[in-house]
Amino acid sequence: MAENPKISGSLIGFFSNLVKTKGGINLAQGIPGFQPPKELIEILSQTINENYHQYAPGLGNLKLINEIQKLYPKINKKTTAFITTGATEAISLIYTYLNKKLKSELNVLAFSPAYETYIHLPKIFGNNFYSVSNKANSYFDKDELQKSISDNKIKLIFVASPGNPYGKILTKDEFEFLIDICNTNKIYLIIDAVYSDLYLTKEKPYYPTDKISEYIFYVNSFSKKFSITGWRIGYFLCHNSHVKEISYIHDYIGLSGPAPLQEALARYLEKGNTQHYIDKIKKTIFDNMNFAENMLNNNKFNCLPTDGGYFIWAKLPENFDDGLKFGLDLYEKHQTAIIPGQHFGNEWKKYIRINIAREKEEFDKGIKNIIKYVGF
Repeated sequence: MAENPKISGSLIGFFSNLVKTKGGINLAQGIPGFQPPKELIEILSQTINENYHQYAPGLGNLKLINEIQKLYPKINKKTTAFITTGATEAISLIYTYLNKKLKSELNVLAFSPAYETYIHLPKIFGNNFYSVSNKANSYFDKDELQKSISDNKIKLIFVASPGNPYGKILTKDEFEFLIDICNTNKIYLIIDAVYSDLYLTKEKPYYPTDKISEYIFYVNSFSKKFSITGWRIGYFLCHNSHVKEISYIHDYIGLSGPAPLQEALARYLEKGNTQHYIDKIKKTIFDNMNFAENMLNNNKFNCLPTDGGYFIWAKLPENFDDGLKFGLDLYEKHQTAIIPGQHFGNEWKKYIRINIAREKEEFDKGIKNIIKYVGF
């Protein structure tokens, strides 16, 4: 068994860098194994030879903002769309703004298992982070949520739908419950919807983009649905009252996403031919999910149900009790990388996260390597 090394920083970075530097199968980092849409790449090749090599406007390429607004026809006139350097900058930018606004009062809450950004931003800024744990039959426990908000004087809630690492989608009732709590109690809510187009349920998920208020922020990106994580083009929707101060902060920590990429995306969206590509990768993700769940559950894992996104969230077989040891040994013996559950909260030590957004041949081999390692 490999000994646990002292790892500073992100376990996602650590395990994905093992593959990038030493080779193997990367089921760790949320990187799609798919090529972007051919039409988008063709448009980029044209754009790159045109005059789009200087800074884009601070709010973003105006054509791209217009296309984003078309995606949300019900947003009200008091809402602004703001383009950022990926969804990560969008979340960090909003957080920086709220931290400045609230100073020492920024107590933060997220549903556990929580995405790493939600945990580490409060650490970086010296704020308190709290989590609402999952229960066996309920991801969204209203009573526990209200108690945690009250007990911990929560001022900001993060929610991802579909979640990461646990791909749960909030219902309309759950979102409206959250919106009401936040508006009533003057609590800020950041809705992280980067996997919103990659839902695996029959019905399209609900998002309250028509209910953007002073307390509600909505974040999304083009990275996942078009397999362009390296382009770093994200955006958020916010109430107009925040724009002036957020723009000021953005000028000094983000300034502008790459101008040629923004222009190419705007032209691609204008053509309106995006759904075919999204449907194609969704089918691969869905097939991978079914294959992995059958294989893993038949070998004494317990895969929690996935509504959407890139990941399977699985409990290890009973004779494995440490996701980090599991991940290190798996890579050492079979050059396959996953993410240990403790990265998303210490209570998830017996879980692992597996990226299912990979091409079938590579993915099948990675899952078979996991099965081979556990030896049942």
